[in-house]
Amino acid sequence: MDDDQALPARVWLITGCSSGFGAALAAHVLARGQRVIATARNITTLDELVARHPENCRALALDVTDSAQVKDVIAQAVKEFGQLDVIVNNAGYGLIGAFEELGSEQIARNFNTNFFGSLEVIRAALPTLRAQGSGHIVNISAAAVISNYAGFSIYGATKWALEGVSESLAAELKPLGIKVTIVQPGPFRTDFIARSLDRAENHVADYDRTSGKFLRFLETMAGRQPGDPARAAEAIIAAVESNTPPLRLVLGKYANDKMRKKLADAERERAAWEHVSLPTDFTSTL
Repeated sequence: MDDDQALPARVWLITGCSSGFGAALAAHVLARGQRVIATARNITTLDELVARHPENCRALALDVTDSAQVKDVIAQAVKEFGQLDVIVNNAGYGLIGAFEELGSEQIARNFNTNFFGSLEVIRAALPTLRAQGSGHIVNISAAAVISNYAGFSIYGATKWALEGVSESLAAELKPLGIKVTIVQPGPFRTDFIARSLDRAENHVADYDRTSGKFLRFLETMAGRQPGDPARAAEAIIAAVESNTPPLRLVLGKYANDKMRKKLADAERERAAWEHVSLPTDFTSTL
């Protein structure tokens, strides 16, 4: 018996399925005979996916910033398939611009979608997962959390915040049989740059050499990113199907190289300042 036959038909709820990682992941999960609640703000974008898998796929409209709608969707998902096994928080978008160039409403919208929206989905799903004594929460993060870029201050912060919550959740939920995985993708060939990247509403010329340069670089990368979303989907599925899934799943050569460098740089800096930082404890214990 192969792995697909040996494993139960899980029920996945995936946010942001209209394109990119969400679309690829939903398609690959369904191809393995598992079941998917695919969500998007505009569910007409999911018509083809449902038509290909009428028995195992349900499309539900979801704006993750609408807490009432989030609760309704979770309830509908459980009613539809009787269980929830994997929750994937993928819905989100980028925001680029120097911190000073970003408007207050832009900042709030980015946090509301990328961070608070994910929290609402998790909060709504947890009672079901706890009652089952099982489940897996997968939160899609970004390479900007490994180390951030000029121009991604707020976008990176939304993902940093999500990772902070995820680490605590992992500790809280482990005794309850619920797993948590953070996915840190590098540049993948999705429409993130062309379709899902909001630009700062203001322009300050002094930042053209930093955040402006990074934006110009991103625009040259659109459609040329090295990462394959289909292979990313398979990697995420492998992590979920593992008996010992990682807390962090780093996707692609770019992100793995970035992580290795970040860890090495952090240790060098820690060691260089150890003579200053270690003596800050009390000299004797009470």
